[in-house]
Amino acid sequence: MTTSVALPSEEVKGKIIGKEGRNIRAFERAAGVEVIIDDTPGSIQISSFDPIRRQIARVALEILIEDGRIQPAKIEEAVEKARAEINKTTKEKGEQAAYECGVFNLDPRVVAILGRLHFRTSYGQNVLQHSIEMAHIAGMIAEEIGANVAVAKAGALLHDLGKAVDHEVPGTHVEIGRRLLQKFDADPRVIQAMQSHHEECPYE
Repeated sequence: MTTSVALPSEEVKGKIIGKEGRNIRAFERAAGVEVIIDDTPGSIQISSFDPIRRQIARVALEILIEDGRIQPAKIEEAVEKARAEINKTTKEKGEQAAYECGVFNLDPRVVAILGRLHFRTSYGQNVLQHSIEMAHIAGMIAEEIGANVAVAKAGALLHDLGKAVDHEVPGTHVEIGRRLLQKFDADPRVIQAMQSHHEECPYE
């Protein structure tokens, strides 16, 4: 739930806090995170349930530290710049994953949500990397048993899609993933494969 940001010196902590705490308040408001400044030398913590917000805040803070001028107007600017950068990264990561797995014809919005998993970990593993590995394994198994390789790969690549937004949408990640794919008109066979990776749904 936290991301650590390295600081070049201890004086930077004072700049981040600002006069009567106005900088830290402006930053927390703009980025939607909590900033934890304690006695730990050379670093501060960014706290949020949302991994994307944490990354945006981390990038924004690094931009501000490098610039040296930390003030409310600059904070807004840095957060917007960081948001654009992270959105671009999630889109690229989703496209790379789909291309690497040979999964085509996905709605671009699904691909962008998939890319968000690059910033999510589960049991210490990067969820996007895990999804790519599952797609390759599912494709091999499908080929061995004469099942539909394209459907198996797509279902496996998207099996944890709900984890990209499970901190902001109610329901299990399986339910959320199913609703997302239905919303964006995914192939019903892919939805059937995706939702069957836990015991919530029958293995059809």
